[in-house]
Amino acid sequence: MTKETGWNFDNSYARLPKMFFSSINPTPVKSPELIILNNPLAESLGVDPEWLKGEDRSAVFAGNEILEGAEPLAQAYAGHQFGHFTMLGDGRAVLLGEQITREGERFDIQLKGAGRTPYSRGGDGRAALGPMLREYIISEAMYALGIPTTRSLAVVTTGEPVLRETKLEGAILTRVAASHLRVGTFEYAVRWGGVEKLQILADYAIQRHYPEINDDENKYLSFLQEVIKRQAALIAKWQLVGFIHGVMNTDNMAISGETIDYGPCAFMDTYDPETVFSSIDHQGRYAYENQPLIGGWNLARFAETLLPLLHDDKEEAVKLAQEKVSGFNEIFQSHWLAGMRMKLGLFKKKEKDEELIHGLLSLMKKHRADYTNTFRTLTRDQLDATTDLFKSADFIQWEQRWKERLAQQEESKVASYELMRKSNPAFIPRNHRVEEALEAAVEQGDLSVTARLLDVLSSPYEYSVEKAEYTKVLETNIPYQTFCGT
Repeated sequence: MTKETGWNFDNSYARLPKMFFSSINPTPVKSPELIILNNPLAESLGVDPEWLKGEDRSAVFAGNEILEGAEPLAQAYAGHQFGHFTMLGDGRAVLLGEQITREGERFDIQLKGAGRTPYSRGGDGRAALGPMLREYIISEAMYALGIPTTRSLAVVTTGEPVLRETKLEGAILTRVAASHLRVGTFEYAVRWGGVEKLQILADYAIQRHYPEINDDENKYLSFLQEVIKRQAALIAKWQLVGFIHGVMNTDNMAISGETIDYGPCAFMDTYDPETVFSSIDHQGRYAYENQPLIGGWNLARFAETLLPLLHDDKEEAVKLAQEKVSGFNEIFQSHWLAGMRMKLGLFKKKEKDEELIHGLLSLMKKHRADYTNTFRTLTRDQLDATTDLFKSADFIQWEQRWKERLAQQEESKVASYELMRKSNPAFIPRNHRVEEALEAAVEQGDLSVTARLLDVLSSPYEYSVEKAEYTKVLETNIPYQTFCGT
């Protein structure tokens, strides 16, 4: 491979102290086959379209062939998993390096499912096809929705089985991220590296993601503030579309403010704040309604790691950290309320808007209304009076208050409905549609269902009659469950 292909690697993470990673090549696989490739993403990264058509792509995306300039490594980190601290690390992921685009942007290129590493903790380091395709679908849907996220460049099958409860087809996902720095990376640094290594890591993270704060009087305090702001904005966006991450451990919170690690995630159909999809979240720690609370808890753990850098006096450092972390909820609420106003076609804030918003959500819960379809239906003049929610007397009263609020605006009714259509997706990765796509790919080797779903999800705000079937909810009494397969 040469740079004529468009690949242009740098490896700034590999220049950190050795404690932060282990140099290791992906474990070659028997017969890799490329089954899905994100051409638009590849081209945006600067990869030559002609190379994308070549025969050697499968070997690269499987890790059998290492691109020129790559320095493969597995990252070390720790984390609080369901509240309990533990040593972790990339147990089945290998970071090839950082692709530098034509515009000078830097993106991690990581192979997920690439074999055992020093952090595998007894695991085989491999991944199955279903979970890798699931991450591809959900992460690309999130991107199209305008939510900061890691993205998926390719999936290859390995020609080798992986053993879980049953024998499954092996696969490797190529993940693209602003970086893979996590809250857990800082927990690891302060626990095992001390203040010196912690400062090196913090300086690196600031230079990579927040260079504008380098000259601030207390840049580490500014760093904490910036991460809080990005996470508050991110989680608000999750809540606004009904996304449930499912496993908000501190090692799954990215310093960059991207959504990372799509394990037991899913989108909510029926509105219920207590919704949990993960099969292992028995107490509902990561339920939909708890995501902002857990976001704040995770950021408190992040703030704790930075205490030695915030001030020489520990008490003063704690005071500074607490002040910043305590502001998380206000920032989150500001983003969430602004987003909710947009979903209801409201351009400016008024005193009773929050009451109006919560009034609708209470009615949606009471009548077991679909979250996405309810908001999208409001973008139309004529509501479907056959649904339990829209024909109810309490909703009719709420609708009257909402229309009175809209009438108070300087902006036209047409402008309000246009704002709503831009703020309320018609299409999300419905759980039954995702499962349908995965079953066809895994059981029948049919990727056409996945391709069709990805096409619909690529324009989530653009409704068409031809795609109307993707708005339908599966009627079932069986609770949907997801698993930590990714």
